[in-house]
Formats: sequence, C-alpha cells, structure tokens
Amino acid sequence: MTDTPRILLVEDEAAVRLGIEQALELADLPVTSFSAAEAALAALRAGPADLLITDVRLPGMGGMDLLRAALGLDPDLPVVLMTGHGDIAMAVGAMRDGAYDFIEKPFASERLVATVNRALERRRLSAEVRRLRQALASGNHDIDSLILGRSPAMQALKQTILQVADTGADVLVLGETGSGKEMVARALHQFSSRADKPFVALNCGAIPETMFESELFGHEAGAFTGATKPRIGKLEFADGGTVFLDEIESMPLALQVKLLRVLQDRRVERLGANRAIPLDLRFVAATKADLGELSRAGKFREDLYYRLNVVPLTIPPLRDRREDVGLLLDNFMMQAAGRMGRVPPFISTAERQALSAHEWPGNVRELGNLAERAVLGLPLLPGARAQVPASASLADLVDGFERRLIADAMRRHKGDVAAVSTELSVPRKTLYDKLKRFGLEIETFR
Repeated sequence: MTDTPRILLVEDEAAVRLGIEQALELADLPVTSFSAAEAALAALRAGPADLLITDVRLPGMGGMDLLRAALGLDPDLPVVLMTGHGDIAMAVGAMRDGAYDFIEKPFASERLVATVNRALERRRLSAEVRRLRQALASGNHDIDSLILGRSPAMQALKQTILQVADTGADVLVLGETGSGKEMVARALHQFSSRADKPFVALNCGAIPETMFESELFGHEAGAFTGATKPRIGKLEFADGGTVFLDEIESMPLALQVKLLRVLQDRRVERLGANRAIPLDLRFVAATKADLGELSRAGKFREDLYYRLNVVPLTIPPLRDRREDVGLLLDNFMMQAAGRMGRVPPFISTAERQALSAHEWPGNVRELGNLAERAVLGLPLLPGARAQVPASASLADLVDGFERRLIADAMRRHKGDVAAVSTELSVPRKTLYDKLKRFGLEIETFR
C-alpha cells in the first residue's frame, strides 16, 4: 500500500456520488469514481486498489456481484457496501462472504470517513504482516523487519541506526524498560561490517560483582581458587564483533574504572596474566536512567559517561507512538502462534482501540506478553473486550465471532474439514473459502 491510497467508489446517482467524493477529498482521501460496477471492475483488473466502496443496487452488474468479483481478484481487499434500509439483512450476509463493512443511507460524512480510515488501516496492517511473513520466510531481514514501527519517531530512529551502524562509533541507547534497547543494539551489529562476528550481550545488573572481572576479562589457570584452567572472557570472545552492555547504570563504580580502561585502550588483560590482548570491539551500552544526572550525583563515573555517549540513540516509549501498536501486536501474535502451533486470534477494531488507548508502562515487552496471552485464548487488557466503542465496526465483530467459531471447531476436530463442515452445517467449499479468508491453515490444527 502506497502513502496515497487508491480508493474506488461506485455510485450511480450523480448527486450522491459527488457528495461522497467531496467528503473524502476534504479528509485528504482522494477517490476514483464510477457510475457502473463494470467500469470499476475493469479498473481493479488494471491495477490493485486499497479500498472499494460500492452501492448495493446498481444498474447492470450489482454491488453483490462486484463484491464477489473484487474479492476473487484480491481476497484481502476491504469492500464497504452502501445500502438502503431494506438491504441491511443482505449486507450482513455479504460481510460473511467477505465484505468489510456496510453503511446505511443516508449517512453522515463523519461516519463515512471513519469507516474508510478503519478499512485503510486494516489494509495497511495486512500488507505489513504479509511483507514480514515473506521477509521471515526468505531470510531477508531488513531494518523494517527487524525494528517494527511506521511512526515518524521510529522511522527517524531506523534512519539514524543505518547511518551510524558501520562507523564503529560506540553508542549509548536510551529507553524505558521494555522499549527494545537490545533490538536496537542487534540492528547496529547486523547492519555493520561486524555482522559475521560475535554479538555478546551482557546484563550489568545480573552479574555478581565478585564474578564480573572474570566474566568480562577472563582468567589464567591459578589466578584464584578454583581457576584450574585458563578461560577467555566475554570481551575477548567478542573480538571483531559487538559488545552490548545492558543496564550499564547498575555497574559498580570500582568496575567502571576497569571498563573505562578497556574502552580507551581496546585491550584486555586476563586475571593472573602479565600481557594485554588487543581487541577490535564496538561497544553499545543501554540504560533507562539519566547517566548525566547520575554522574553529577557521584553515582556514575563522568568520564565513562562521556566515553560511552559518542552517539546517543533514544527509543520513544510505546505510549508516544500508538500508531505502531496494531502492527506490533499482529507481528507478536504471528510469532507466538508459530511457536505454540496455534492460530493467531482475530482482534476486533473495538479491542484495537482499547489497546491503543492503554498507557503501556511495560512498553513493547508488555505488548509482546499480551500477544502471547491472546494466542492462548486468554483475555486482553482488563475490560478490553467489554468496552466496545460506539464506532466499533459490525464487520469486525461478525468476522471475529465467525473466525473464532471456525477455529474452535477445527481445533476440536484436529483439522478434519468434513467433520467441521457437518458440525457447523456449512458446505465444504464454503468452509474452505472461509478458512482461506480468515488465514486459518488446516495443517495448523492437525
């Protein structure tokens, strides 16, 4: 999907068509209009669209036939039906056959624009998840598949990562707990000339002070009681690669002096040894604290702070980039479903709105945990399923119910399509169509 979506509108009444065009264009949503379904179908065959809005009753080919033909060309295309009062039952049935939503005439411009924006967002998410699936399958891990986010702040962060990744400069990553600091460090490593060398991650708050020197610098045989043979340390092991120092603010002051020396000299001396070993290392440190403030308070060495802070990278908290919640959720659910051998659940527009409104104190890590719970069939945020906004799409609610019903039956019958067809009283061909539309793969249930 491009930055400018391609929206097709089919309405045979000229005055109504003009009113819809004006409403969408005022909302910066350009639209291509047709007075007949046949012309719109020809446009779809000529090139992909991002959204189709069509009246149900049209001269010649009707809106329902256009719906089926459009989904035959592009099963993921959101189709919004415009109906008269007497066509509501037909429209609800059409949603079971793949329509995204319907709007009853006459409708307010605000409702039309809201429906169109929801449909386009769903289209964007579907396209992004499809691209991620293809990238994972092909092994092509570009920056957008490694660090997810379309928000301006994340786009700027990714651009900076690519600019500094291969410079060799030490980097200080700043971000709240759970914001993805290690992922940024891995991206810096992966997109550098060091990518084929080791990436060593160390949590400075998890290594006991008595073992810190041995872990980082290594030791010779006899260096201390129990040191029966020589051992290389983490820094020596990472030679040529990248060392990630997480929670650097928790490193004891006495050890900060020794780390500073390694940063300055790029040499390490094993405990009990008499010679220094030169190292080619890139250091990436991460913290959730303000190291400048800690250094002024005497709780962190000022010289180490300035040595680490060559290139500072700040990760925005998830609450400041809420437009990324949906994409991250879908990606995490896809990964969790693959690990657990389950089907990713359907998350309705109402639930997504509740998730976007959440403050996310645990940031991306909290969202990842929530995605795993969703795949296990557990509730999302407390009350998220009960709080259905007035703007919730009936199409999403119907789709969600139907998908869960089919998935549950497929799970009980271990992927036996014939048994599920009998239980749900659905023709087998129709069931296959629904499995494809909802992204339910039969092998997942077997």
